[in-house]
Amino acid sequence: MTTFEEHGTVHAFRDDALGEHDAVGLAAAIRRGEVGAAEAARDAAERVRSVEARLNAVQTHADVPAHVGGAGGAFAGVPTFVKDNTDYRGLPTGHGSAAFTPAAARRHAPFARQFLSTGVTVLGKTRLPEFGFSPTTEYEGAEPVRNPWNTGYSAGGSSGGSAALVAAGAVPIAHANDGGGSIRIPAACCGLVGLKPTRGRVVTNAQGRQLPLDIVSDGIVSRSVRDTAAFLAAAETYWRNPKLPPLGLVEGPSGRRMRIGFLLDSPNGVPSDTTTREAVTETVVTLERLGHTVEPVELAIDPRFTEDFLTYWGLLSFLLGVTGRTLGADFDRRRMDGLSKGLREEYVKSWRRTPGVLRRLTRTREAYAAAFRGFDLLLSPVLAHTTPPIGHLSPAVPYPTLIERILAYVAFTPVNNVVGTPSISVPAPGATEDGLPVGIMFSGRPGSERTLLEVAFALEADHPFRRIQDV
Repeated sequence: MTTFEEHGTVHAFRDDALGEHDAVGLAAAIRRGEVGAAEAARDAAERVRSVEARLNAVQTHADVPAHVGGAGGAFAGVPTFVKDNTDYRGLPTGHGSAAFTPAAARRHAPFARQFLSTGVTVLGKTRLPEFGFSPTTEYEGAEPVRNPWNTGYSAGGSSGGSAALVAAGAVPIAHANDGGGSIRIPAACCGLVGLKPTRGRVVTNAQGRQLPLDIVSDGIVSRSVRDTAAFLAAAETYWRNPKLPPLGLVEGPSGRRMRIGFLLDSPNGVPSDTTTREAVTETVVTLERLGHTVEPVELAIDPRFTEDFLTYWGLLSFLLGVTGRTLGADFDRRRMDGLSKGLREEYVKSWRRTPGVLRRLTRTREAYAAAFRGFDLLLSPVLAHTTPPIGHLSPAVPYPTLIERILAYVAFTPVNNVVGTPSISVPAPGATEDGLPVGIMFSGRPGSERTLLEVAFALEADHPFRRIQDV
């Protein structure tokens, strides 16, 4: 066990094949022959080993390939990890749960195939909280994933393992997905770029197609805007949704002056803390200095949205409890953690509300569209308060207290999942008193990833993101 006195910053940056490259830079070095892809894989695996005892970010290690070559794609030879809720052939998919024993996947999930088409080398799978339900990657009977900026704090969730490895410099990018904030939350906690794409921008995994309302989008977490932009462009060369405008490669800010609406507090009334509000208001000043028009905006969603979204999460937990044996023959819902059990038990009490919940959630797109009248983007916090310490959101906390804490924290991100719109978290300048990053979030209309990336590029150029190796 790690004692509080041992908490501090952890990173893996060193003078090796990866250097301080992001994924775009490393792929370019490999193409030029300055670095070998197999060398990059071995050095990344060594970096992971050097921080794993402090971060607990990896669920499964894959064999490091002795030779990597011949793969095309924008990220050819770039080492990475897949999140452990997505099938990768030959590796088990555990979903962060102790309720069953996973078997090795027989084939890649559709998104895993799309991710591999970019040329990445997969070194294993990253940890997530049980079934991705929590905004922190913590467990009842195992060590939590820790934040590399300060290991006494949460790395966020549910893509916490991926975010911890990328922020620590172990790999340049890693797979993440987002059903209520699970790309953007860990990106905010760990000082990364995290873009949740428009529903249907990347291929949909089978689980999403089976849901009454598909709220999950796949993507990556990265240390640079250009890595996220390059990923989306590369993914589009594998498959493009004809119902969405083509994206292509976004390479920097645009000269277009935009009208941006901003909000400081959750549309359902959850107030943001002082540090979070300051991050947004300072960004407003920066955007105005860059020539954009920024004004307050109201996002008038149904007052029952939070309760409805929680009911929908409960439905998902209930369905997992019923169908869990498809994941493992020994699945036992009694072994699910306190958060999963609490969500399921509350749903059983209110399941008759389900048709109305689904109708109201679907209608959220109308209020969202109304907020965009006259605006190109919306700016908001990612989370209502700064990153909490390990234990604050643990599934071992009694459910009534835990869910109250979660709702006071995750107050902004779920709207985009319900509506299906894109949203990006980027690091704000500065840090908390404990040296932790703070994220800000831009949200757009369906298919507006280009606009989101352009504004993120502009902020990164104006004030480069803090580097953990400089702390």
